[in-house]
Amino acid sequence: MIELPLSGQTALVTGGARRIGAAIVRGLHAAGAKVIIHYHQSNTDALALAKELNQQRADSAFLVAADLQQTDLSAMMQQVLAYDKGLDIVVNNASLFYPTCLEWNEKAAQALMQVNAFAPYQLSLLAKPALEKHRGTIINLVDIHAEKPLRGYSLYSQSKAALRQQTMSLAKELAPYIRVNAVAPGAILWPEDKAALTAEQKAAMLKNIPLQRLGTAEEIAAAVLYLSTATYVTGVILPVEGGRLLVK
Repeated sequence: MIELPLSGQTALVTGGARRIGAAIVRGLHAAGAKVIIHYHQSNTDALALAKELNQQRADSAFLVAADLQQTDLSAMMQQVLAYDKGLDIVVNNASLFYPTCLEWNEKAAQALMQVNAFAPYQLSLLAKPALEKHRGTIINLVDIHAEKPLRGYSLYSQSKAALRQQTMSLAKELAPYIRVNAVAPGAILWPEDKAALTAEQKAAMLKNIPLQRLGTAEEIAAAVLYLSTATYVTGVILPVEGGRLLVK
């Protein structure tokens, strides 16, 4: 029997109940990892995903609910570490994404920076002792707009730029025992709710992608899996964006 690449490892995925997060959870689980699925409001999706995975392998998926807008996440990490008494992989996937006008909005600024940048930083530091024991890895989900700002989304772009810089900074700070990398998705799934696009906006976006299509959540999950197993890679921001950064 061939051993799976992540057998015996435990992974935390924030925002792991749906969309890209759920694809990452499934990908890591299929590679043999036990998965800790963090969620906030997606209770139904989280329960369904955990049930699905536990039916495949008993006691291989665990749920932890937490609001990442809270500034103290130590209680969440205590729950995470209680599950399997260890941690090998942290995937900071949870994110807020919505447009902001060019007026100061303290509530939006605090929410976007807290969830998209400060929460990953705090969770990474809280996970540090456990990750060091297993020479673990941290993988952040940034965005191509951390490098190429998105019009109308200034605060969001700034928050992802902070996470991009955080990735490279922690790669230096936590070496040699912990690797820190990031995946920078382009257009993967159409945004929802306040960030939903019109048909015209979708067509314009696709026109600016050399590969002329959206990416898939599974393609992001494959990039995360690669970084989970690439033991001589750290401080890398891996774009998965169909060539979008090539277009001015």
